[in-house]
Amino acid sequence: MRRTILFMMLWLTAATCAVQAEETGRRKEATPAHVRVGAERTEVYLPKIEGRRVAVLANHTAMAGGRHLVDMLCDEGIDVAGIFSPEHGFRGSADAGEHVSNSVDEKTGIPIWSLYDGGSQRPSEQTMQAFDVLLVDMQDVGLRFYTYYITMLRMMDACADAGRKVIVLDRPNPNGMYVDGPILDMKYKSGVGALPIPVVHGLTMAEIALMARGEGWCRPCDLEVVPCEGYTHQTRYTLPIAPSPNLPTQHSIYLYPSICPFEGTVCSLGRGTEHPFECYGHPDYRDGDFTFTPRSAAGAKNPPLKDRTCHGRDLRGLDDESVISAGFDLGYVIDAYGNLELGEEFFTPMFEKLVGVDYVRRMIIEGHTADEIRAVWQEDVERFRQQRRKYLLYDE
Repeated sequence: MRRTILFMMLWLTAATCAVQAEETGRRKEATPAHVRVGAERTEVYLPKIEGRRVAVLANHTAMAGGRHLVDMLCDEGIDVAGIFSPEHGFRGSADAGEHVSNSVDEKTGIPIWSLYDGGSQRPSEQTMQAFDVLLVDMQDVGLRFYTYYITMLRMMDACADAGRKVIVLDRPNPNGMYVDGPILDMKYKSGVGALPIPVVHGLTMAEIALMARGEGWCRPCDLEVVPCEGYTHQTRYTLPIAPSPNLPTQHSIYLYPSICPFEGTVCSLGRGTEHPFECYGHPDYRDGDFTFTPRSAAGAKNPPLKDRTCHGRDLRGLDDESVISAGFDLGYVIDAYGNLELGEEFFTPMFEKLVGVDYVRRMIIEGHTADEIRAVWQEDVERFRQQRRKYLLYDE
C-alpha cells in the first residue's frame, strides 16, 4: 500500500512538471506589445453609467491611460458619489490589515468610505442608497490570500441585497499563467481566504467575480465585466504600479505565493526591509547566506522580528522563470522548518489559513518533501481547472 501511494505521488509529480513545462513554453510565446486594461476601454462602460450615481471600489492602482479612474470619471462629467477603499487604503500605503478611517479625497472632495475601518467591512444601508452603480477597479496578483478579491465579493453581496449594479473593470493577473496549491478547506475560511480555490488560482478579478456568482459563492448580483484587450493567461504582464506596500517589485510578486506562508511561522519574510517577500530568515537560522534586520517602515510599522538580526536566504538572485516554473513551492518553508528544529512551535494558527488545509503542516512535520506534498493536491487542482474553464475571459 505504501509503495502504491509513493508511486502515485511520483506519477502525479511527473505529470505536474510536464504541465508546468508546457505552460512555460506557452508563456514565452505570448508577450504582446500592449495590453489595454478594462478602465481604458471607456467606450464600453461610460455609456452604461452616464446620468447615474457611481461609486468606485478602487485604490492607487486604478489608472486609466495615465489618469486615475476617479479623476477621469470626474473629467467626463460622471457623478461619482463616493469611493470605497480596500485593504491598504485608497492610496495603498497602509499596513496589511491596518484599520483605515473614512476620509475625503483631497483632489476631488469625494468621500472615501473605508472597508477596512475595523467595522463590519460592509457599508451601511445609508451608504448603499447613495449610489446606483458600483465600478470595481483594483490590481490583483492572483493569490487566494490576497484580499482585494474578498473585498470585491463582499461588495457584490451588498449590491445584490441593495439592488445595485456592479461593473468590474478587469486587469491582467501577473500570476495568471498557472494554477497550483491546495484548495481551501472552508473550515479555514478567513479574511485571507474566502473561496474553495487553489492558492494560485489563475483568474483575473472579473473572472473571479463571474465564477463566484456562477458557482453560488456569492449572492446573484447584477454583474457586468469589461475585459482587457490584448491579454491571455500566458501574457507576461509587468505591473506598472506596486499593488501594495510590501510587493514593491515584479520579482516579489512572483515569489509571493511561496513566501507568504512564512506569515504563519516564526520566521520573517523581509517585512520592514527593502526586499519584502524576497528573503526569509530568523535569528536562530544556522548557516544562512544572508543577514537582515526588520525595522519599522512605511507599510510595515511593526514587522515580525522587528529590530532583531535575522539569518537566512536571499532570493533576489533567483531567475523569474525558475520561480514561476516551481509554482507554489513549499521548499523554502521546509528548509526553514528543518533548520530551526522547533517542531510544532515553528508554526502559528495563521499557517492553515494561508495554505488552506491541515495536511500540509502534518506532512512537513513527518518529513515529506515539497514534491510529495504537491502530489496530494494535484487531482483537486485539475478538477478546479475544469470547473473554472467556463468562466475564463481569456485564452489559457
